[in-house]
Amino acid sequence: MPAELIEIFPSNPDERKIAKVVEALRDGQIVIYPTDTVYAMGCDIMNTRAVEKLCKIKGIKPTQNNFSIICPDLSKISTYAKVSNAAFKLMKKTLPGPFTFILPITNDLPKILQTNRKSIGIRIPDNEIALQIVKELGNPIITTSVKGDINDIIEYPNEIEEIYEQNLNQADIIIDGGWCGITPSTVVYAVDDEIEVIREGLGNLDEYL
Repeated sequence: MPAELIEIFPSNPDERKIAKVVEALRDGQIVIYPTDTVYAMGCDIMNTRAVEKLCKIKGIKPTQNNFSIICPDLSKISTYAKVSNAAFKLMKKTLPGPFTFILPITNDLPKILQTNRKSIGIRIPDNEIALQIVKELGNPIITTSVKGDINDIIEYPNEIEEIYEQNLNQADIIIDGGWCGITPSTVVYAVDDEIEVIREGLGNLDEYL
């Protein structure tokens, strides 16, 4: 079946529609959703079957995944990642926002996401749709950017019609959350007390240092 398209307004997300998305995630479905940077594809990190399905869609083995996860707030991060004092102070300033922090994993991270790199990207996007979904779900969700076709001029499509057309046979639900950007998050390496930008994106870390 082709993906179901659900329109949710980011300024005031419909609770019933959020609940429907959460139910789908709990059932192991794949969802495309908006963030504060680009549209993303994800699933419930606690559903191994869904993670395996997402890996198949992305054309990778589960042991090779480099997925990041979305948490609802700072208090939930320490369950899945080890946060140094320096990293916590910086994250408190920058999140929610367009940053992905690379942190060491804890043993509570599902085994399927524990790759040889022993680290995980953590996001708290400044987008109410994404945040309401993870709050209601009670678990983080995977966030991996939705990319366009190889011949597309724009790497990260932001028109929902294009996203739907390219992903209707891969995702189960596609959320129309309005316009997103075309620039991904800034990726910050924050293992121990070392802070380093390893990908320049939408967020400007210099504003917080």
